[in-house]
Amino acid sequence: MDAIVLAGGYATRLWPITKHRPKMVLPVGEETVIDQVFSGLEADDRIEDVYVSTNERFAEEFEAHIEASRFEKPRVSVEETSEEDEKFGVVGALAQLVERETLSEDTLVIAGDNLISFDISEFIDFFETKGEPVLAAYDVGSYDRASQYGIVDLEGDRVVGFEEKPEEPASTLASIACYGFPAEDLDRLDEYLADDNNPDEPGWFIQWLVERGEVYAFTFDEAWYDIGTPESYLDAVEWFLDGDSHIHPDATVENSTVGENVHVMAGAHLDGVTAERSVIFPDVTVTDCELRGTIIDEGTHVEGINLAGALIGAHTRINGDDSDA
Repeated sequence: MDAIVLAGGYATRLWPITKHRPKMVLPVGEETVIDQVFSGLEADDRIEDVYVSTNERFAEEFEAHIEASRFEKPRVSVEETSEEDEKFGVVGALAQLVERETLSEDTLVIAGDNLISFDISEFIDFFETKGEPVLAAYDVGSYDRASQYGIVDLEGDRVVGFEEKPEEPASTLASIACYGFPAEDLDRLDEYLADDNNPDEPGWFIQWLVERGEVYAFTFDEAWYDIGTPESYLDAVEWFLDGDSHIHPDATVENSTVGENVHVMAGAHLDGVTAERSVIFPDVTVTDCELRGTIIDEGTHVEGINLAGALIGAHTRINGDDSDA
């Protein structure tokens, strides 16, 4: 069995933090978001090859990340785009990768920006039992949030209805970007695209499959985070830290109060700081500041300013007068 990890997005909603790095390598604890996915795939012997589907802009970064990691299975497969407006869409990129890498086995497809709490091996067990396309489904808890996802209607564990991003969702059970496709359904990607169907979101392909055959849902109740906004990234960090703070041994914290869900990375220096629910990247200096829900990228110097809900890009200098930002 093969696996494809989707890592081709440009994450413009997280700029400037992700302007020069893929959001999949944002840290959550001591590892990155995509490392959590790699770990599950590495541990299951049924997965032979892991293809990281990304764009030309971030290919080198992923190659370097994999080279420096503990993982042996992943390798980069590059789609020929380097800008947001050149994207093929997720389904289009999947079809290209299947052709480019000549995939011919059952295949697991999972988004590299998904932080999931279930064991990937359990999902593969379910996929092998069904022998049909499967998806993972999670109750997002609100109808407003549900309108952002593909919504699943089930009879038992069989999908009998699927609607991508409905204006008025019938339920809050959402399909997340984790799928199992039998080998024969990989060939149907080209059939789907040849009929001028929507190439952007895999949910449209799932909806098309539901109308033509059997699709099953693996439901789970644990945590799931789709990391695409600053808020969702901070939510994922908060879930991982579980109310604690994480201060790297090589960081320096003086005269400061580091509250709940704060991640301070190596080489950072905090002096006179009050912080809560924030992420402070390596080699950042923060002096006489209050931070709430703030992400500060590497090599930045911030002094004398209160920040709430801020995204501060790398190698920035900010001097304030204790005013709010």
